[in-house]
Amino acid sequence: MDKTQDVTIENQQIKLVLTSDGIARSLVFKPTNTECLIQGKRIPVSTITEPRPYQNEIKLAYPNKKTTFKSNAVRKEGDKLIIGYELIPWETTVSVKIAEDYLAFTLEAFRLTENYGIAMTEPPISEMWFLRLPVRERGHWGDWLNVVWDDKVAVNLLAADPCANADSEEGEGYRILQAGTDEKVKLTGVTAVLIACAKNELLNKIATVEADYGLPRGVASRRQDLYNASYYWTHNVNPTNVDEHIRYAKMGGFKLMCLYYSAFLESGNNGYRLVGNYDVYRQEYPNGKTDLNAMLDKIKKAGITPGCHFLHSHIGRDSRYITPIPDRRLNLLRIFTLAGPLGIDDTTIHIQQNPRHSTMTTNRKVLKIGTELLSYEGYTTTPPYMFYGCVRGIDKTMAHAGCAGTMFGLLDVSEFGATSVYIDQYSDLQDEVADDIAELWDAGFEFFYFDGSEGVNPPFWYHVAGAQYRVFRKLKPEPLFAEGAAKTHFSWHMLTGGNAFDTFRPEQLKEKTIRHPFREAPRMRDNFTRLNFGWLGYWLPSEKTIGTQPDQLEFVTSKAAAWDCPVSIQADPAIFSQHPRTADNLEVFRRWEEVRARKWLTDEQKQMLRDAEQEFILLLDERNNFELVPCDQVINVAGGSKDVIAFTFERKKATYAVYWHISADKMLELPLKPEDLVVLESMGQPIKATAGEGGNSTVVPVGKRRYLKTSITKRVELVDAFGTARILDL
Repeated sequence: MDKTQDVTIENQQIKLVLTSDGIARSLVFKPTNTECLIQGKRIPVSTITEPRPYQNEIKLAYPNKKTTFKSNAVRKEGDKLIIGYELIPWETTVSVKIAEDYLAFTLEAFRLTENYGIAMTEPPISEMWFLRLPVRERGHWGDWLNVVWDDKVAVNLLAADPCANADSEEGEGYRILQAGTDEKVKLTGVTAVLIACAKNELLNKIATVEADYGLPRGVASRRQDLYNASYYWTHNVNPTNVDEHIRYAKMGGFKLMCLYYSAFLESGNNGYRLVGNYDVYRQEYPNGKTDLNAMLDKIKKAGITPGCHFLHSHIGRDSRYITPIPDRRLNLLRIFTLAGPLGIDDTTIHIQQNPRHSTMTTNRKVLKIGTELLSYEGYTTTPPYMFYGCVRGIDKTMAHAGCAGTMFGLLDVSEFGATSVYIDQYSDLQDEVADDIAELWDAGFEFFYFDGSEGVNPPFWYHVAGAQYRVFRKLKPEPLFAEGAAKTHFSWHMLTGGNAFDTFRPEQLKEKTIRHPFREAPRMRDNFTRLNFGWLGYWLPSEKTIGTQPDQLEFVTSKAAAWDCPVSIQADPAIFSQHPRTADNLEVFRRWEEVRARKWLTDEQKQMLRDAEQEFILLLDERNNFELVPCDQVINVAGGSKDVIAFTFERKKATYAVYWHISADKMLELPLKPEDLVVLESMGQPIKATAGEGGNSTVVPVGKRRYLKTSITKRVELVDAFGTARILDL
């Protein structure tokens, strides 16, 4: 092949070579002369996908199915690439911007090179990739940021606007980074940028792209001081109890407080049914936004930064958008046509289409006919098609008649509790909701949680981030950082870190932490970001559960710190006040928050903490300095009692135990002589222990978290002592 016709695009960092027959030949990182593309593969630099072939001759010659056509020609005209394709008479025009830190590619137009011979002027394209690069594996793959990297080089194909789709395909020894469009979103006028740089410079390059294209400042949010701070989450703070919330938050060392919207807005019985009534304040806020602003100022004066948590794409089924007249901009999953007239009292609806696969989940079986919502018991999947067992006028809407031929839809009811409905993202309702949220944001919030982000219509690659962006861009000033329940590529610029997982019960917490956030953390690191290891619930000890205990919190927050990640806790002072171990639990948070803020952990300690099987305890030593030591739980305490928890560890050539009672203040008789142990309220603060009968045992207090320093040289002996200990009443 004649290489003189190759197309070369380069700046000081990158040299990209495309062959004249439409193949990505080379991508060189020039400072180190590193070839970044796999060699010996013929990967087309662009592809076009049609729902079926449209050119008459192609349609006749090939099966009429979804078909992808590969690029087979590339030429450069000024600052534009002209790309041709096999079989079909289309050319794509892609403009190229050569910047100091990146190369930008903008899909400008499609052009027919010969007459189609049919009455069609719009591009018959369902989707296309206007740039595809087979980047060789380098050990790390960031699926969210769309980046391949190692310690020396990073290659990133990044969407520069929300309508550009950045994704990849996996090959053997390489990954095709690609940027494209979708006819359901936008086919032209979208931009992607190519970055190849030293790994340690990637965030700097992305920051430049964000500034040049007016994107949310995802890099800056990852560099501010609160990036790794954990937060105190509350659904019930209000002006009457905010001081109590602040007190507990400070006990835990939290510098952030996240307010669920139901803390200040009426939300219905379960916190969802009134989503959308964003101007209806709770009675604790008689002056509305003025009271909210004053409360947020009080939180800030306490040294805590407030944030807010909204279900931004949900509409509650008791909100004004549902009752008495359901909004026209609610999302419909399927469209049906009345096969005959519908009377106002009819409970069977005859339809033209087969309703197969319509939901049969309780409370989600909702149809929207005009301004009426109705539920159905079931449907037929053989003619005559019908919904039967219908209840008319649900959700306080009004039943009405309909004529044959009327079109109606299956309402997109949330799968989480069926108490809210999703917005049609092709309408302006999301913007209307965004305006209402922005008005509340203006009260003084500084960070944001996008909950329910998965609640959008397809294509999800666009609408998940798109719904977030429609809210985010109206929040002034821009949030310090944000998190969300779901993410797609463009979300990286808005969501400083990944989602918090929903709460797990105390008995499951450690295992679930390893299964979910612990496994996700390295993947998020590959995306140059972090996740949140919460939300952590707070459970009172009872006959059904041991409740939330210090070792559980120590486990989660230590594993989070191993990856420079924060945690979060769902907090309620009423529950805190009832839990006998709240002071100990919050002290665990306080220590780890200080460790995070001071960047105290060394790389070696972080690697140690990444051992999924090993537990650790963060101590304050005799001089009140932090000390991190591995510890092991005593599985059998006091003959199998669940009331006392104990761990053993070694430090300074001595064997120790940390122990406590889950819910009470008792005494613990250990088969150890008094001279063999010292009871410590904290390191260096001994308290008196009592000799048991005969002097061969020792009675120690067991309630809050305390320590034993022993002269035992083998930890197994201390473990055995706890196994045969007796729990005594005071």
